[in-house]
Amino acid sequence: MDAEDPAPPGLRERKKQRTRLALSWAAIRLSVERGYANVRVEDIADEVGVSARTFSNYFASKGEAIAARQLDRARLIADELRARPASEPLWTAIRNAARARIALDRPTDGQATPDDQWIAGVRLMLTEPALQAEMFRISAAAHDALAAAVADRVGVDPEDLYPQLVAGSVGAAMQAAVRRWLRADPPGPFAPLLDDAIGRLPAGLPPP
Repeated sequence: MDAEDPAPPGLRERKKQRTRLALSWAAIRLSVERGYANVRVEDIADEVGVSARTFSNYFASKGEAIAARQLDRARLIADELRARPASEPLWTAIRNAARARIALDRPTDGQATPDDQWIAGVRLMLTEPALQAEMFRISAAAHDALAAAVADRVGVDPEDLYPQLVAGSVGAAMQAAVRRWLRADPPGPFAPLLDDAIGRLPAGLPPP
């Protein structure tokens, strides 16, 4: 490990990360089972075995708990992009980073078929009207995270047009791949669609 690499998170931080993820999963699972409007913050906290006050330490609302998975995923993809070998072309690195972290909970090659809970959670985030404002806010933050990682990789300012265009294009490609994937019955492995969607971008946006 390089001397400048950040130290791995300590036990306390890992516990906080596990609790945050458990609360997010519980919010998704209960909303899928009962309907979004029928789930209270107290229900989510009870499902994880913590207090409503503990829930509020992590999320401001049940909507944020659900949508936060999108932002967590985007941040992991951005971190993965920064960690990719410098020898990889930018678009190859972006594709590999997205594939590695699309499942969020663990590294994956994206070839396995996601389980029903994962699929239901994606559908909930895309279709629940009460979540759309939160998803829009999260999408903007996800865009900024990826734009910053692209800017770091190519050596420009994050506000330059290039990283902004790349981040916007990747976000649109991923959303298009997800929507197409969800139309399958049942949805299969996501990686081939993700590769196809991102793979169509480089011809129009070669690195500067």
